[in-house]
Amino acid sequence: MDEKVESRAGFVALIGEPNAGKSTLLNQMVGAKVSIVTHKVQTTRARIRGIAIEGNAQIVFVDTPGIFRPRRRLDRSMVAAAWGGAEDADVVCLLIEAHRGLTDGVERILDAMMERGKGRTVALVINKIDRVKAEALLALADKMNAAFPFTRTFMVSAERGHGCDDLRAWLAEQMPAGPWLYPEDQIADLPMRMIAAEMTREKLTLRLHEEIPYQLTVETEAWEERQDGSARVDQVIYVARPGHKGIVLGKGGETIKAVSQAARIELEEFMGRRVHLFLQVRVRENWLDEAERYSEMGLDFRDGDG
Repeated sequence: MDEKVESRAGFVALIGEPNAGKSTLLNQMVGAKVSIVTHKVQTTRARIRGIAIEGNAQIVFVDTPGIFRPRRRLDRSMVAAAWGGAEDADVVCLLIEAHRGLTDGVERILDAMMERGKGRTVALVINKIDRVKAEALLALADKMNAAFPFTRTFMVSAERGHGCDDLRAWLAEQMPAGPWLYPEDQIADLPMRMIAAEMTREKLTLRLHEEIPYQLTVETEAWEERQDGSARVDQVIYVARPGHKGIVLGKGGETIKAVSQAARIELEEFMGRRVHLFLQVRVRENWLDEAERYSEMGLDFRDGDG
């Protein structure tokens, strides 16, 4: 960064319904995979921060969990984390899906934003624009802007990167003047232990589909740096029921082996060195009610109180 140019740094919260494409947009903005992305709804649990550099600005993205109707303690903690991320940010980006438009869920978010978002810089980001025609996009943009006073409207395809450069450039201009918050080469402020756990959980989610929806979590129990430059990583997969353990292991351990291999390969690519990954499956029937598990996910257990 040129020392003569005034530096900027700030936070951008990505909010929206589950599966609106927040994680995909975050990864597109940062230029690396820092947030779990699957076809399943509601896979982001913690407020994952990805860091992008645009000219003299450092933009710290907060990828919040999708905002939805909470039913369980975990759901309530995730929704609290989402609103917390929005309230702490310099700019809020509301992501909606072009082909779904103004859904009941988006209307609920808009209602809440009328209370929480007044006077804030809030951008509307219409994602997945390749799924609808131009006339429908313009009509949706008009409808949304009539419902809430957005500062700007952007139309993007997070998956393909269309429109993302314009959004990133605008966000850089909105960042307050000040020193950068993180080292120039850092792309996420999550500890590697948590990033590694998220990678394994993503592979489990993709492999298991609907069999164990959200009743498992992954924790990195031990991390050992070895003299040859490699790392030994021991992780525990917690499941809520004894029957789930067999599903995660698979016939003859087939599923856990495939998950371990896929997670190890991705972790090695991310870290640029060899990783020895060891997975165990443990049954903890009440893990959804244990404060320690929430801390590992970067959530506040108390936010789940009804």
